[in-house]
Formats: sequence, C-alpha cells, structure tokens
Amino acid sequence: MIQKDYLLKVYSGFLGMNVGIRLGAPVEPTIWTYDRIQRTYGDITGYVKEFKNFAADDDANGPVYFLRALDDEDISKGLKPEHIANTWLNYVREGVGMFWWGGYGVSTEHTAYLNLVNGIPAPVSGSKEQNGKTVSDQIGGQIFIDTWGLVAPNDVNRAADYAQAAASVSHDGEGLYGARFMAACISKAFVEKDPRKIIEAALEVIPKDSVYYAITRSVIAFHEKHPEDWRKCMDYLKADWGYDKYPGVCHIIPNAGVCILGLLYGEGDFNRTVEIATMCGWDTDCNAGNIGTIMGVACGLEGIKPAYLMPINDAIVLSGISGYLNILDIPTYAREIAIHGYKLAKEEVPEYLTESFREEDIYFDFELPGSTHNFRVSEPFYCRVRNTEEKASKGKRSLEVLFDRMVRGQKCKVYYKPFYRREDFSDERYTPVFSPKVYPGQEVSMKIYVEKWNGESIDVSPYVRDTLTKEDILLSSRIITEEGWQDITFIIPDLKGSMVDEVGLIIEGNSPVKQKDLGVLYLDEFRIRGKAEYTIDVSRMKKEFGSIIPFSHNHGAWEVVGEHMECMTVGHAEAMTGNYFSRDLILKGSVIPQTGHSHLIGARIQGAQRGYYAGLTGENEVSILMNHYGLKTLNSVSYPWEFGKEYFFSFNLNGDSLELSINGELVLSVKDSTLKYGMVGYAKYAMGRTGFGDLSVKEV
Repeated sequence: MIQKDYLLKVYSGFLGMNVGIRLGAPVEPTIWTYDRIQRTYGDITGYVKEFKNFAADDDANGPVYFLRALDDEDISKGLKPEHIANTWLNYVREGVGMFWWGGYGVSTEHTAYLNLVNGIPAPVSGSKEQNGKTVSDQIGGQIFIDTWGLVAPNDVNRAADYAQAAASVSHDGEGLYGARFMAACISKAFVEKDPRKIIEAALEVIPKDSVYYAITRSVIAFHEKHPEDWRKCMDYLKADWGYDKYPGVCHIIPNAGVCILGLLYGEGDFNRTVEIATMCGWDTDCNAGNIGTIMGVACGLEGIKPAYLMPINDAIVLSGISGYLNILDIPTYAREIAIHGYKLAKEEVPEYLTESFREEDIYFDFELPGSTHNFRVSEPFYCRVRNTEEKASKGKRSLEVLFDRMVRGQKCKVYYKPFYRREDFSDERYTPVFSPKVYPGQEVSMKIYVEKWNGESIDVSPYVRDTLTKEDILLSSRIITEEGWQDITFIIPDLKGSMVDEVGLIIEGNSPVKQKDLGVLYLDEFRIRGKAEYTIDVSRMKKEFGSIIPFSHNHGAWEVVGEHMECMTVGHAEAMTGNYFSRDLILKGSVIPQTGHSHLIGARIQGAQRGYYAGLTGENEVSILMNHYGLKTLNSVSYPWEFGKEYFFSFNLNGDSLELSINGELVLSVKDSTLKYGMVGYAKYAMGRTGFGDLSVKEV
C-alpha cells in the first residue's frame, strides 16, 4: 500500500536530486581535484556559483526522458531494455545535449547510442562483450536511474529491476549493480530515514561478490572505526579505491565510494550529505545528485534548507529533443511521477492527483508545500513571492506576493516564465533548446485576492511579454480597492510571428507618497489552456544554442536566409517546435525545393522516431509518411513540382484523418491512428537543400 505522503516524498526527492546536481556541477570538471576544491572553497555550506538560470545537466536529462518509456511503450509484460532503447532513439538529438558525446569507446553513452542506431539492440548495446569492461563499468549506470526509485516506493526489488533494465542499454557489470543499488536506496528511503539501514537494504539487491558490494562494505567498515572525520575516509578512498586503480574517464567504483561516504558521514542530514559529496571531488554532480534524491526522499522538504531550494524555484531545464518538454515545472512533474507510481503498484490513482495534472496545459494550484511553480518578480526591492497557507481559493495553499511600500508609478512584474533564450543563462551546458509552453490563442485564468495593510489601492494589469521586442503587452487593468477573491481571465494575443516568454501580472502602486501601498496579493488556480493559433515568422528568428528559435534541430545545417529557414543535409534533418501534446490542427507552411527529393512539413512529431510528414518525396511525387521507428509511406500520388518554386502546404490532422493540400488544392489524404499527439515542424529524409517558410498552427 502506497503511503499517504508519497507525492510529498517524490517532490522532495526530485528537488533533492536537483539541489545535489546544482551544488556539484561547478566543481565537476577533472581540473577540480579534491585538494583544489578544499583550497578554493573550504567547507562548502551553500552553492558555490550563482546562475541566472541553471542550464541543462545530463544527470537530470536521463531520469526525466528515459522515464517516458512508461508513456510510450507497452510494459504490461514488464519493463524491458528495448523499451528504454526506444526512448534513447526517440528523445536524443544525435551528437547534441542529453549526455556527454565524448567519442565511441570513450563515452559509454555515446558508444551505446551509436550501437543502437547501427542496429545493435539493447541490452547488447551496453554489454561488456560488445564494448569492453572499461566502457561498461563507467558511472552512467547509476546516474540516470533516480526516477525508477521514485516510481517504486518501498519496493526495492522492483526499483532495482527497472533500473537494471534501463541501465543495460548502455552499461553492464558493475554499472548495472550501481543502477540497482541507487534505485533501491531511493525506494527504501520512502520508509526509512537512517542512511545505514537504507544502504543495507540496497545491498540485498546486488551480488555479494561484486566490487560494488566490496567498496560499500569497505566504506562502512572505515566509518565504524573512524566516524568523526569524513576527510580521513576520503583519504582512504583515494589511496585504496581511487581513479588510478580503475580505467576509463569516470569509473563507477570510486564514485560509489564517495556516495556511501556522503550518506554515512552526512548522518541523516540532507544538506551535509550533499555538501560532503561535493567536497570529495571526482564526479561531483552525479554523486551529490544521486544521494540528494535518496536523502531528499528520506528527510522530506523540511530537511532541505531554503537557501538550496530558492534558486531552483520549482523549475529545471533539460536538453532533450523536445523544446516543450525541456521546460520542466517540478511540482507538475512530481505529480506525473506519482501517477506512474500508483499505476505500477496497481493502486487507484487518488482523485487529487488526476485533477491537478494536465500534461497538455499549464495548471498551478500551489498545493505542494513551498511550491512556487517558477513564478518570479522583476523588482525584488518592491515584491517577494512565497508559498503560503494564509489564504486559498481552493485547497490549502496559494502564492503570496508581498508588495512593499509602492507609490503611484512604481511597478513590479509577477510572472511565470514559459520560454527561455540564451541571454537567460550563464553558460551553455548540454546545449538546451526551447519551445514555448504557452501560445497565442490560449486562455490564461487565475484567481487573486488583495489584502491591503496600508495605502488606498493598487493597480493590477495582466500581461504577456514578446520575447523578440521585450515589449510588455498589457491586456487589461483594474484598480483594486476591496478585499475578496477576483477572477482574471484573458486570451494571449497574436504576437505577429513572435513568442511569449513571460505571463503574469504587473502590480503598480496607486497611492501618493505619504500613504504608500503595502500588503499582499494572493494568487491561486493559475491555468493556461485552450486552442492555440499562432505563426512563427522565420525571418525574425535568431540562432541560439545552435538552433533557430523556437525550433530544436536534429541533424542538418540550418540557417535563416532572408524570409526562409534553409536546411542542407546529407540525410535526415528535422526542425520541430510547439506543444508536445497538440492533437488536431491545421498546419500551414511553405517549402522551396532547391536540391534533392525530400521536402516535408510535419505534425504529431513525438521525437526523432515518431511523427507524420507530408510533402514532396520524389520526382513529381507527393506523399504522406509516418515515422514510427522506421519511415513508412502511408499514401502517395503523382504531382508535378519544380526546383526553385515555392509551394504552400496545408497539413490538416483531425482524429485519424490526415490531409495535404498544396497551393489551396487538396492533393492527398489518408487515415491512420498510430500517433495521437505531438509537435509540428519541417523535415527532410534524404540529401538535399530546402528553404522553409513561416509556419502557422491552428488547433481545432
């Protein structure tokens, strides 16, 4: 029976993972030795770097994207390595993001990926017979498995089995034992707080004759003799289990020792545990991330100090193939994980979970303790946000916005960020790409309550921001003088080919200097939903993170040339964008075929291996195609077309009906129900060059 606080534990565990990753990442490169970390930062008790926003990290990419096997695959007969292999092939942009592309035979993940695309199936793709023991024993086996522990609360064997199935795509031997061990630790932490007992439970799921088991027992024995000084233990690890004894770039065994060290010497304190793991060096973000998940589950939210949680602000970004999925709201994702957990345990999903999770919409109810859903303020001198139980329009909690002594003309924006640009980041780790989470045509709604402590009134204006012009577009305005819940609703307007990167409220003081406006605004039931209708003006787009916004590119060379986005490729190349969960729509775009015989528009694209495509496919030929782990022609007709001429496509999808019109004439139709939803974009499946024009989307 799943425990009542399961969702809270998932939330704190996932937050704990990301605290550990963020803490360890700045000192991850090999130049940051144990001694250099100590000399530079001393006793670490907080983040060593401030980031505008923390860029994507492989330690978060894998746990999020590989779990999508539960959405995409039929696991009724159990989770298999081939299910996870499909997520690799579908959600990875080859050579970019997701994980370290360090070369075949050097990076375990790069090696496994190339094995898969060259026809070597999982688990052979990760086996030591295929890749050798050095490659298969690297650390990646345990760093991508956190969510398999989170979906199996207090079921260490199931957590370990799922983690092994996932890890076997790329790892073998000790790599698999590390996966089993870490997932089991996370699973056990749902019902046990003592790190030693958690470790002992996890040791039951790995072989007693493994090196992983041996180093764990060795660190336990050292801790029993020397419980007072973790640095002595680290000296022992370096001497007896160090990197010099294990080949490869980042072997799992020395880092396993650091994880056990951190858990034991952290003595059940989440903060000290991840701090110690970071100070130990080696693969700092991986180690602090893994044990951050374990202790995040065990200690709960109350065990993680606010200074670690506030910079995360309930949001992370990823670097998978979908720009939409790369923008992750942590409370929403915690609910998704919990729903999977109930289903896998064959228990009924609680109604509060099904009501509060919308994969295709934005819905923030602020019900998880401390949750902010990535709401921000533009002027922290005037405003501050925090989760509160003081008032709620529904449930127990809302977002409290303090406005502090504002006078007429002074403003502060309170907003959610649904889209990112390169300027929003301090670095380019793992090259993230983004597509907006919200679009013109959709409805924004929220409830607000203003409690005045001083002053006459405040002016509240809902707004969105144009990411290209940086213009705040005010959609209405109201002066609030009375207390009580009020509804605010508006439609996101057309942005003339641009995108939205802020949605929220502008709070403006409305009292003279002598009085000053002071009080709180409570915000609750924030939703963005409905049918989108928008156009992407290609000529206005910029190239950032190696992709032309708001697209993510897989293969090919892409540039904006005049009013078109030009692609040149030797094979498959694709640009995708939009809501990952779009269903029925009318998609319009144009192509200018320059060379080659593949010039396509795409819809219901779910990644590199799933999508519908329509357009020019051969000499005087037009087709509707489906990619479902292999390209298949659904229908094809003769159609005369010429190089250098622009063709205007309309690709209409309604249920299982797919129709292609060219220059206003219906040319081709077919019925297929394989793919229910997905992104939109342009694609090529053969060598050539194409100019792609503006892309217009109307959901129906």
